[in-house]
Amino acid sequence: MWKAWWDAYGGRTCGVAAGLFFGLVYLLCGFWDMLFVALLVGIGFWAGKHKDEKRGPLFPWERLTDWMTDRWPWTR
Repeated sequence: MWKAWWDAYGGRTCGVAAGLFFGLVYLLCGFWDMLFVALLVGIGFWAGKHKDEKRGPLFPWERLTDWMTDRWPWTR
């Protein structure tokens, strides 16, 4: 049961856990930090969901490098 659950939602779980962990570092000052924690948890959930759905890399590095070499030939 846990294996199937982890296979389906493991990325989201790790993403939310990472967002909470890094967000707790910022919880020392007040309300705005709480909003920042919510943002980190949301980003972690989004990244985990992206991994769970196996949509490829989170950031298309190949597209960026192709754009840079086309725009600025000296970056090759």
